[in-house]
Amino acid sequence: MKPKIAFITGASRGIGHAIAERFAQQGYCLAINCKNSGEALISYADKLARTYHIPCLPLVGDVSQEPFAIEAFHTIGQKFGGIDILVNNAGISKIGLLSDMSLGEWNQILQVNLTSLFCCCKHAIPYMLRSHSGSILNISSVWGNAGASCEVAYSASKGGANAFTKALAKELAPSGISVNAIACGVIDTQMNRCFSPEERSQLMEEIPAGRFGTPEEVAQLALSLVESTPYLTGQVVSLDGGWQ
Repeated sequence: MKPKIAFITGASRGIGHAIAERFAQQGYCLAINCKNSGEALISYADKLARTYHIPCLPLVGDVSQEPFAIEAFHTIGQKFGGIDILVNNAGISKIGLLSDMSLGEWNQILQVNLTSLFCCCKHAIPYMLRSHSGSILNISSVWGNAGASCEVAYSASKGGANAFTKALAKELAPSGISVNAIACGVIDTQMNRCFSPEERSQLMEEIPAGRFGTPEEVAQLALSLVESTPYLTGQVVSLDGGWQ
């Protein structure tokens, strides 16, 4: 069988980093992306290619800006001939009161966390329509369902991502393309290392599983969802240790 092609955004560290490795282990041809850590991304792409004997294309740039998204998908099309899997993982957060947030900060969070979905999906879909198949997976958050105090912009962006997922799934289901999301709880990544040891301990006490999730657990679920039947679509699957 011809190997499938996956594009993973926000792959230089954390959840995206783990998803890229899990997909590489399964023999996927990869394109991986980040905005700021270009050297790390290029080094990681080389490591994945050498370790798992798969092609891995690093694409450094901001997927929330449509000109770069157009360029990235053109490059993927030239190298691989198309795309089968899109994992929208790029995201940022900011903790603080809404009254202290500037409009620029608000716009940046919405741009990175939500507009990037628009840019990437818009330019991935034509490739998937050609084969009447494909899978789009959005990495979201439980705060998109419940909302978090002092993370209003982040919660709004992830709530938008969840609604985006459900709406696009209905639009693409007749074409055999699935669209799902993972609503992550507290995952042990750099994004959540802003908490003090005391805050981390308090958070763990609230989680029935008694611990934070790992990027590798998100990666395993991501692989399961994209390899599932296309009849599984429009779902926002919580991975939170029973927290929310």
